[in-house]
Amino acid sequence: MARSSRSSHTAHSFDVAAFCRGSNELQGRFSLAELPRVADSVLRAADGAADAPVQWRVAGAVQPGSRAPFVVDLGVDSTLTLECQRCLQPVTVPLSVERRLRFVEGEDEAARLDEELEDDVLALTHRLDLRALVEDELLLALPLVPRHDTCPQLPDALRPAVAPPADEDSAAPAPEHPFAALAAWRRTKP
Repeated sequence: MARSSRSSHTAHSFDVAAFCRGSNELQGRFSLAELPRVADSVLRAADGAADAPVQWRVAGAVQPGSRAPFVVDLGVDSTLTLECQRCLQPVTVPLSVERRLRFVEGEDEAARLDEELEDDVLALTHRLDLRALVEDELLLALPLVPRHDTCPQLPDALRPAVAPPADEDSAAPAPEHPFAALAAWRRTKP
């Protein structure tokens, strides 16, 4: 759970404008049990071992004169166990997210500036659930198709076929084109 020198800023009740005006910083960690949507994507260990906790840090600042003055820098790190989609065995996936979020007054202004600025722009809310934000960022960072670089237990039948290197001295004849016989027949026909 997060702790701050100011009790008004916690992972469950996060006042964005006040947090940024105070140039506050928070850090902490969540267990997967606290992030149920991420936990649903994780492979359960057969030995009951838990995945590494999700470490997070957040820092707020105000950039006067900016069209999106409230800035929140978010960092999230964890290592999760997913199912390899090639061999169906567990694969450990390290995840690291660095995101800068800018906040402005109103949904319309956020949508307009989000198209113009490189950083993500959100509408300023009085309270932001940091836990939900961390969970959203982790879900976006999950690989679409988790897999090992080289699967340790992939059956031979599923391994990609690798042709032996060709010997330059013994050039094999090129295979005949499938329609070569038809072309030859057409040429002989009167």
